[in-house]
Amino acid sequence: MSEFKYCPSLISYKRFLSREVNIGNTPLGGLNPIRIQSMTTTNTMNTEDTINQSIRMIEAGSEYIRITAPSKNEARNLKNIQDGLKQKGYNIPIIADIHFTPNAAELAAEIVSKVRINPGNYADKKKFKKFEISDIEYNLELERIYDRFAPLVKICKNNGTAMRIGTNHGSLSDRIMNRYGDSPLGMVESALEFIRICESFNYYDMVLSMKSSNPIIMVNAYRLLVNKMLKENMNYPLHLGVTEAGDGMEGRVKSSFGIGALLEDGIGDTIRVSLTEEPEFEIPVAKEIVKKFNNRKNNQQEYLSSLEINPFEYNRNESNTILNFGSSNVPRVIADLSNSVEINYNTLSDIGYTYLKDVDKWVIADIAADYIHIGNNCSDLILPPSLGIICDYAKWVSMEDKSNLYPEVNLEQYIDFKEDTLKFLYILSDQSINENILKKIAKDSSLVIIMDTNNDNGIHDQRNLFFKFLRKKYKVPMIISRYYQDLNYENIEINASIDIGSLLVDGFGDGIFIANNNNISIKKINELSFSILQAGRVRISKTEFISCPSCGRTQFDLQKTTARVRKETSHLKGLKIAVMGCIVNGPGEMADADYGYVGTGKSKISLYKGHSVYKSNVDEKNAIKELVDLVKINNDWVDPT
Repeated sequence: MSEFKYCPSLISYKRFLSREVNIGNTPLGGLNPIRIQSMTTTNTMNTEDTINQSIRMIEAGSEYIRITAPSKNEARNLKNIQDGLKQKGYNIPIIADIHFTPNAAELAAEIVSKVRINPGNYADKKKFKKFEISDIEYNLELERIYDRFAPLVKICKNNGTAMRIGTNHGSLSDRIMNRYGDSPLGMVESALEFIRICESFNYYDMVLSMKSSNPIIMVNAYRLLVNKMLKENMNYPLHLGVTEAGDGMEGRVKSSFGIGALLEDGIGDTIRVSLTEEPEFEIPVAKEIVKKFNNRKNNQQEYLSSLEINPFEYNRNESNTILNFGSSNVPRVIADLSNSVEINYNTLSDIGYTYLKDVDKWVIADIAADYIHIGNNCSDLILPPSLGIICDYAKWVSMEDKSNLYPEVNLEQYIDFKEDTLKFLYILSDQSINENILKKIAKDSSLVIIMDTNNDNGIHDQRNLFFKFLRKKYKVPMIISRYYQDLNYENIEINASIDIGSLLVDGFGDGIFIANNNNISIKKINELSFSILQAGRVRISKTEFISCPSCGRTQFDLQKTTARVRKETSHLKGLKIAVMGCIVNGPGEMADADYGYVGTGKSKISLYKGHSVYKSNVDEKNAIKELVDLVKINNDWVDPT
């Protein structure tokens, strides 16, 4: 475990100090604030539309504008776009996004402030072929890549152009896949090969990224990259993003989960929130994420060498099984009904329980809360037998005993509390707990901890408490609790995804409990809770949609198409369906999707099962029906209820 000391601190916030890289007039890294950026979705050859969209992005707060350049024509037109923006008073750095076409990258590097290339498809190949590769063959491939990549490095160095080496989980080359596997290590090694070529020319104006549509893989890859960089005396700035995050709540949750977890580690110098929406809608989300960190003070760093976890690989923390809590169970969801004036059938319907009076049955949704916290409220309503109830201790002791009613106690009351089948102990993670109470907690086989914090930056206090139990090998199940004051729903959505996701990513948490004082809809908070668990892939309750944010390469209206695909397939719990605008983002970028809908030409779609093409050149008008048929053929279809 000693190698973990090379990972930034998970104990307290300390920002990884990267080197400063000049990108136009907006330097990145070093002591600069965390920068925000986005990418245009217009056709790059449509100069006026691209300029107008760029202005909307700038006015929303984007500090860099990224534009796709799939060929030399688009690369040349970047100058017209850049000049047009300057004429309108916008002197903002332009970034060219390049895939597959080195000659376009070389041309763009003489025009714009920064060029983004993807090692998996810049000078390498991806055809999903499996083969054995010897060290000699591997080195010969590296020599070929060196010859193809070196001209771009020289041009960037001579022109003062920065470069992002952006590895994507779904576009690792066959050579990397067969040597390192489809893994965070493969992502990191793919980037390091290109970094070493740059350094051989004494070129250091690089920014790095490790993107994935899976936030857990994304976090593990960035942590491993920092680990490897520090071992090789590198400190390049990092661009963070969850690629193909999707739209709506899911897109915001996945992005906040992955980006926020890394920023909590002190990793990250610029972020892009990738939503299947207009790019200017990405900026407010990015601003809210960054707001938590730009004014955060560095704390004294503690190294990870004393910790019993592997920060580069997801493993669920082991805890005791108590009823339906513990490591053998999925994390549980607690809904806060303590402020409800009345708990009735409509209230229960909002958290996934619908009562059919005519047949005296309950219909339980896939996103039905497992427990409700009722505080001091008591109800005579007949509740579903599978729904647990938590009430405050003061009220509980004066009521008749109910088999499905579990008390919540605080630390002071706990010492003299009677034994029971299940009880919940409420702990503030930043409060002092003496050794005697700690031992009593550890020996109590009926106890589940609800762990809250009074600290706005309390994730590190909560993580510290997890580590305290872990070091002593105490396996008490713990629920991650967060209470949000005076925040609107959009802010709770982002903050809860960061606060809870940053712990889930390390395997912590046997349940989650989100509460607020702003009368946010119980239904929305319940949906959010399940979305956070789904983003961490720790509890699957619905279809997983992987959709790219669109760009100038997109072959169809991505937002409308994603909505139509979602409408037809959103009931297929557990399936992962990718909607990709072009061949660059599919099939490779679909990564672990079960089915893919990929634009391959004007109004033409290719359908995929995994990485294999099922049917090409399908007319867009028939493509969704054919996608449904493909799901049915493979016996993954169920009729909607």
